[in-house]
Amino acid sequence: MLDRSVQQAAHFRILDDAAAVADAAVEEILTAARRALAARGRFRIVLAGGSTPLAAYRRLAGRGGPWDGWECYFGDERCLPAGDPGRNDRAVTEAWFDPAGVPAGARFPIPAELGAARAAAAYEALVHKALPFDLVLLGMGEDGHTASLFPGRGEPPGRLVMPVYAAPKPPPERVSLTRRALCHSRRVLLLVTGGAKAPALCAWRAGADLPVARIHSLGAVLVLADRAACSGCDEEVS
Repeated sequence: MLDRSVQQAAHFRILDDAAAVADAAVEEILTAARRALAARGRFRIVLAGGSTPLAAYRRLAGRGGPWDGWECYFGDERCLPAGDPGRNDRAVTEAWFDPAGVPAGARFPIPAELGAARAAAAYEALVHKALPFDLVLLGMGEDGHTASLFPGRGEPPGRLVMPVYAAPKPPPERVSLTRRALCHSRRVLLLVTGGAKAPALCAWRAGADLPVARIHSLGAVLVLADRAACSGCDEEVS
């Protein structure tokens, strides 16, 4: 079980459905961007894969920018050829970057086509220079994993980016930011939608030691969840 003080670092906001979660996520992202750009002249965000974040990216594309000062990194990537439809960076490019005209200089994909070990080493240096991130956007899997940090797996000490082998879902080789990197952020925004996620979310709320439950931040951790993802939880969240 996790220490309750760790759990309470996350604030849960429950919304009606996945569309409402995506809408709220866009407002959170744009607010964080305005604050970071005003304070430091740049906005460094870590992007998540998955269907729920993609809905937010499509909405961002419709907001039109400008994207000056944005730096977009990735929380994890699948070791597939560059441009493969299964890669997170391609999905984000099609949903947001290309339609919105996000400049190439704002895009920092993980070079996962190099293989897990080489890609992790290459991205490590880039992440080191970017810390602390202004906002880390994450999702959660049905088993409570986030990025490509899966239950029952350790992390190499001191690393910001790690190779992942024999992942429990395909493809087996991946690259992921470690908890150390993800938590070195001014704010974390975590999106959870759908009834299939309810068992893991309820277990998290009950104190289970899941990868997602180990994420914290230098500032706030906000979880945006829809009602379906919270169904069956004993503890009311707001």
